[in-house]
Amino acid sequence: MKELNNERGFVKVFLTILILAFAVYAGYKFGMPYYKYSAFKSEARALARISVGDVERTRGLIFEKAEELGLPLSEKDIEVQRLDKTILVQTSWSERVDLLGFYQKDLYFTIDLEE
Repeated sequence: MKELNNERGFVKVFLTILILAFAVYAGYKFGMPYYKYSAFKSEARALARISVGDVERTRGLIFEKAEELGLPLSEKDIEVQRLDKTILVQTSWSERVDLLGFYQKDLYFTIDLEE
């Protein structure tokens, strides 16, 4: 009888660890696209602030940051416009999160800054 209780205890502990590991994995898989979005938005805002009016150079710098973060953007997807006293930066992309092939979710991100 005592061996049966030990086996049940082991199974409960194993299942608990397995569920916690999956929760951490899912949190990482869903958290990374949001982290990249936040970091890219912050970098794009900073680059727009220090922009001296050269739209092509600003677009290039923003594209370099997107490449560093591994975002699925091309340089033509980033729209940079010079308004009277501000710079307008617009772009959008989507990323697919795949959890072990069982669940896929498309996440859509949009950046619309005016600095």
